[in-house]
Amino acid sequence: VLHPLEWSATREAFFMNIAADARRGLYPRGFLDEPTAWTVVGIDHDTREGLLGADGALEVGPGEYSLEPFLWADGQLLTWADVEATPSLDGDDLPLPRVTWTSGPWRLRISALGTGEPERSSLLARYEVENRGTRADSVTLYLALRPFQVNPPVQSLNVRGGTAKVGSVALEEGVLVVDGRPRVGLWPAPDGFGATTFAGGDVVADHLAAGRLPAARAVDDPFGAASAAVAYRLRLALGASAGVTVAVPLHEASPMPSDMDWNDASAEARASWNWVRDGVVIEGPPAAHDAIATMKVQLGWILVNRAGPAFQPGTRSYARSWIRDGALTGVALLRMGHADVVRDFLEWYAPHQYANGKIPCVVDARGADPVPEHDSTGQFIYLVTELYRYTGDGTVLATMWPRVLAGVGYLESLLAERTTAEYREPDKREFYGILPPSISHEGYSAKPMHSYWDDFFALRGLKDAAWLADELMDDGQAARLAALRDTFADNLGASVAAAMARHGIDFVPGCADLGDFDATSTTIALDPAEARDILPDGALEQTFERYWEFFSGRARGDPWEAFTPYEVRTIGAFVRLGWRDRAQDLLPFFLDHRTPSGWRQWAEVVASDTTTARFIGDMPHTWVGSDFVRSMLDVFLYERREGEPHLVLAAGVPGEWLEEGGIRVARIPTPYGRVGYRLFRDGEEVVMKVDEGPVPPAVRLLLDPPAAGLSASVDGTPAPLDDAGRVVVTRVPVEVRWRP
Repeated sequence: VLHPLEWSATREAFFMNIAADARRGLYPRGFLDEPTAWTVVGIDHDTREGLLGADGALEVGPGEYSLEPFLWADGQLLTWADVEATPSLDGDDLPLPRVTWTSGPWRLRISALGTGEPERSSLLARYEVENRGTRADSVTLYLALRPFQVNPPVQSLNVRGGTAKVGSVALEEGVLVVDGRPRVGLWPAPDGFGATTFAGGDVVADHLAAGRLPAARAVDDPFGAASAAVAYRLRLALGASAGVTVAVPLHEASPMPSDMDWNDASAEARASWNWVRDGVVIEGPPAAHDAIATMKVQLGWILVNRAGPAFQPGTRSYARSWIRDGALTGVALLRMGHADVVRDFLEWYAPHQYANGKIPCVVDARGADPVPEHDSTGQFIYLVTELYRYTGDGTVLATMWPRVLAGVGYLESLLAERTTAEYREPDKREFYGILPPSISHEGYSAKPMHSYWDDFFALRGLKDAAWLADELMDDGQAARLAALRDTFADNLGASVAAAMARHGIDFVPGCADLGDFDATSTTIALDPAEARDILPDGALEQTFERYWEFFSGRARGDPWEAFTPYEVRTIGAFVRLGWRDRAQDLLPFFLDHRTPSGWRQWAEVVASDTTTARFIGDMPHTWVGSDFVRSMLDVFLYERREGEPHLVLAAGVPGEWLEEGGIRVARIPTPYGRVGYRLFRDGEEVVMKVDEGPVPPAVRLLLDPPAAGLSASVDGTPAPLDDAGRVVVTRVPVEVRWRP
């Protein structure tokens, strides 16, 4: 058959066209241009990870081939298209993914994890087949090695998804040798093996589909599309199971195990990730379980995705480290008790600062990226300050202080570009005294804009620099930085007011140039910038009122094309605005759009069209995940720094969560000490027992459970309430009861 040149314009197009003519299921879903999902498999601090696809394929490294499972039963080959595939997590909230196939009497559970030490790690996978039928029966498990990534062809950023090169394959003493390297260890040894070149037919479509292995024991394919399969022929009694363990070294230095006990390896992995998860205790009733478990597993996804000390949004498209992601991810980790991880990141990132004080927006294997993104410097100062506030580590602060001052100097140089007489003129007044245009906000990548995202982070950075000067008793800098902070705050507030007037709007715009609506970006004005007091009265409330109207329409079924789950930040914004019920209405929508829900993760892009593949960034996308962690923590506890500092407890907890034992939190870090409390319903009363907390007057505790309109007592003594039914306490431990 002759085809036009475009039929094979790329290697991906070539195989996609072959797949389109084959029985569905014989090629990976991504090669049929169907949406697919995957998750990351590996260990903390390593620079290489595998991917497990939602259909059960395991990719062995960036841009590399995959292992795909198949079952031969009752005279037919069962593929991903012939089974019900269900992704899940070991422990329900650990970054140890599984996929379970169910078809008739057969269940195949595919589990994957990382093991070993950084830069010497391996992937382990377990394939467990169970007979759930009514009689003893036979089945063959095939594991096919094919030149296809789990990362699908539609992914084209950084690591091009789709095909992989496999030149040669052979089986030697129970190990698949690929391109001359021992790459796949198998326990037990397989019952059969066969390999084929591309010219000899695909191992699945042209061999396994007919119930046979290729005849060759070793092949060398000049086209680079060799494939192979091993076979395990199983006779299983009713209720019995049998399993195969596979080991794949991720690095040339990774040893190939001589034997592998899956039970020992999985127990060790669970213990390691339990330690990461359990430093902070957050427990709740069944109604809260999904949200809490999703929050907890993000810690694991963040650490698997990081490369050494470098936080990364992902391991394929976004295998780079942004200070933008790093600052917000770092704060999420600080609030979950992992200051050591944040310290490592800052100490790695800081030396990339430019001589003029600029903090680069992103760093990767090539070094620092000089792209002008003006949010970066404020974000760096913010994270330095938060690390010091949570740890009190004066040694790190002393090291970072000169870099903070250099960063402030760079911000001053940028601000000077917009404080000239030109920008006092009426037609440019909204640009006066703020940062010049940049592309830090991805929506402005086509043309740089005066993005308020940049300015809010600059405000946070200048506030923090002034605070650090006071902490260091650097009197000469403290007065200067305080004056710079106050001047910029005044200019920023005036700029927003001028932009609102210019564009005839009543909300905070995304940028001064366009007067555009971007509530996801504007969440930063609430946290971390705490800029509410400098903005026009009601502007923030109207911004999120407008967002609520949009969200409500979409949730009701109004048409939408796609969204980025960074929107989960709005949950925390609503909590800080005092909109408890609305915050809880947001939660199920975002949980419903995880990809997939069983892995409790998000891609960077979620599309309403579930039939057509599109670029979706990485999954799990850990900047989105860290945004969810911060928002969920706000539900239970957040800090209010402006004015008299308060820790606000339970402001986002819904009444529904007070049932069936209520909620319990313990050991949650804050800059003032750890906090723990129980909140539950006792008959008609709402009870809050705070048994762990900082000692006033450093900070006061504002208790804000779902108890508005009820009277309260503190340790049995009637207590005053504010207009929202909240109680301020100045001692710990304490018991507060709200009653009708």
